[in-house]
Amino acid sequence: MTLEIITPERVVLKEEVASVVVPGTDGYLGILPHHAAMIASLRIGVVKYRQGDRFYPLAIGGGFFEVVDNRAVILANTAERPEEIDIGRAQAAAERARRRLQESSDETDVQRAEAALKRALNRLRVAKGE
Repeated sequence: MTLEIITPERVVLKEEVASVVVPGTDGYLGILPHHAAMIASLRIGVVKYRQGDRFYPLAIGGGFFEVVDNRAVILANTAERPEEIDIGRAQAAAERARRRLQESSDETDVQRAEAALKRALNRLRVAKGE
């Protein structure tokens, strides 16, 4: 099946794949060729797709997923391959988010800080091959 991963800035991936696993809001979803048509919302997490015997990860920052006619499309807020992730920048973002959460006040947007921490940790996990 064809897998496309698209962000507002670019087409991150367009490849023929044997399977794909996506982080749905209610848990991970595994998709094989000829899957029934579906639409799902995605959370921050790791997309893994298989070509041959090898799996490839990508970090995504949430979005939507559609499967139809042996074509899977991810419309993601953000998506990065491991080699595109700046580990130092991701570590700094995680530390900033942790600091905001620890030093929170009435003016701190806790949900935004938690989401920033999840995104940074997800990016680090993918960059390190975990």
